Amino acid sequence: QVYVVESGGGLVQPGGSLRLSCSSSRIIFSGYDMAWYRQAPGKQRELVAVSGMDRSANYTDSVKGRFTISRDAYKNAMYLEMNNLKPEDTAVYFCNAKWRSHDYWGQGTQVTVGS
Repeated sequence: QVYVVESGGGLVQPGGSLRLSCSSSRIIFSGYDMAWYRQAPGKQRELVAVSGMDRSANYTDSVKGRFTISRDAYKNAMYLEMNNLKPEDTAVYFCNAKWRSHDYWGQGTQVTVGS
């Protein structure tokens, strides 16, 4: 069963922007810590950004100042605004919702940065 769904990936040139979205019809995001992860070919999945239930936001160093995580409670959605994209940002990006033992992952959306 799919609990969260990502969208918004695609091919973009270096320096470009994309906005990823995460949504759910099965869980209410306000009750979860939300995060974006990514996995590049041949590499382990890494945490990109976290939006806590207290609306705190934290980022991995490589994306600070370029990426912004946000939520829309009315739409029950989470976003990742990505600016000044670099080839090393190329990866499959995953949405994660977590609260205690409840840990939900989407199937991912591909982001490719290249000319």
